[in-house]
Amino acid sequence: MSEAPSLSPTSLPIVERVVRSIAESAIANEAHFSALDSVVGDGDFGFSLARGFEKVLADFDGLDRSSVGTFLKKVALIITSRCGGTSGPIWGTAFLRAGAAAGERQVLDENGVVAVLRAAFAGIEQRGGAALGDKTLLDALGPFIDCLERELAEKSGWLAALERAASAADSAARATTELVARRGRASYTGERSRGSIDPGAAAVALIAKNLCTALAPVR
Repeated sequence: MSEAPSLSPTSLPIVERVVRSIAESAIANEAHFSALDSVVGDGDFGFSLARGFEKVLADFDGLDRSSVGTFLKKVALIITSRCGGTSGPIWGTAFLRAGAAAGERQVLDENGVVAVLRAAFAGIEQRGGAALGDKTLLDALGPFIDCLERELAEKSGWLAALERAASAADSAARATTELVARRGRASYTGERSRGSIDPGAAAVALIAKNLCTALAPVR
């Protein structure tokens, strides 16, 4: 069988594979994410995310691929228009800011990948008014980015760096059980939100784990 596209540098085919994997993870785990959200939220997180990414996959082949940034911006527009609740603005902004950071490039080096991820993080932070420790997806995304940047700087190799970053995201997501929600519907429950994992953080961790499989060479 053929090898997967090289992970270094990160080309448009790899970005396509990343987006497809994120979409498939969101759709496959719709019920799981909604169940996590129902503990202290309104239980629609999984449903909202899945509807947006279903449309991404439906339109996938026709998306503009003139550059990495253009492709990500097109994904952002779909998510923003199709995801309900707060998921559309939050996840749409993440892809939009990522696209803006990628610009017209066809290839991203290590620094480019980190810059794109940090732009997505900053977009979520600004749009949602959240910060690390507020019990949101940022609490898993931040450690994921930090670990990935550190591992890439240490020349661990793309896949090894991604695997370690995914592990960091998983540990961070689990640690949100100790936090009290300060943003979103869960924040209305105050202290009752302690003891449950944040669904957004759990989604980031699971998506990161699945990316390791999606980007591994096909043997």
